[in-house]
Amino acid sequence: MMRRVFGITGWKNSGKTTLTEKLVAELARRGWKVSTVKHAHHDFDIDKPGTDSFRHRHAGATEVAIVSGRRWALMHELRGEDEPTLDDILSRLAPSDIVLVEGYKREMHSKLETRRLEAKDRAPLSASDPHIVAVAADFTVSGESLPVFDLDDTKSIADFVERATGLAR
Repeated sequence: MMRRVFGITGWKNSGKTTLTEKLVAELARRGWKVSTVKHAHHDFDIDKPGTDSFRHRHAGATEVAIVSGRRWALMHELRGEDEPTLDDILSRLAPSDIVLVEGYKREMHSKLETRRLEAKDRAPLSASDPHIVAVAADFTVSGESLPVFDLDDTKSIADFVERATGLAR
């Protein structure tokens, strides 16, 4: 199955998560089924000490599924395995209209670069990444050949994402 994948990338504190959250809400409001993949730092944990699932993992389980009437989650401990590729993760997701990928700077899907004055680094990523197809910033960007959006203009960015991925009805 061909997946529509679109990325939001940028330096630390450049507004990636806020924009991803707003895009999910806007695209879902428009009737699309949206999934997300977020690349995190190697030591992240979504499971807290004391929970049953935490105890299962710490006892040595490689995968722990938590299931309820409202949601389910599957945690996979790598236990020395390599980090899975983005394609590996995408292949595990249920079907959706679009997958928004936050992070994954080096991957080859189309991406929008976020830029903020308060970002950790202000060096443009678009100069060295041909997969960056647009920029969203909280300041005036000059000398950029790509489409540039205001970081807070979620509707225009969502319109662009729909067009760029062929999602537009």
